[in-house]
Amino acid sequence: MSIFSYNITSNNNTMETIDKENKYVRARERVQELKKFYGNVTSYVFVIAGLAILNYYTTGFGYMWFLWAAFGWGIGIVFHAIKTFDLNPFFGKQWEKRKLEEFMREDEQNNKWK
Repeated sequence: MSIFSYNITSNNNTMETIDKENKYVRARERVQELKKFYGNVTSYVFVIAGLAILNYYTTGFGYMWFLWAAFGWGIGIVFHAIKTFDLNPFFGKQWEKRKLEEFMREDEQNNKWK
């Protein structure tokens, strides 16, 4: 009986360790996503500011061509933010989680009747 309880305890410890490792990996991936996003925003600010200064010294803002770059890159940053912060209400991570749970429940119910 003590061997059996040892195996269960050992199994539980192994599962807890695997769960902690999975959580760590997911957290690390999340941190990497955030670092990439903030790096993108920082680059945007400095490059667009540099282009604005260059634009001012070349044409005196007679034609503000730097806004084209700001607009184009800004669209990219908006999409990057949507992905990074899971702001997509239609097909985001929360939607995916809900759908997985829904399909698992349906599968479980279908298998009960067989």
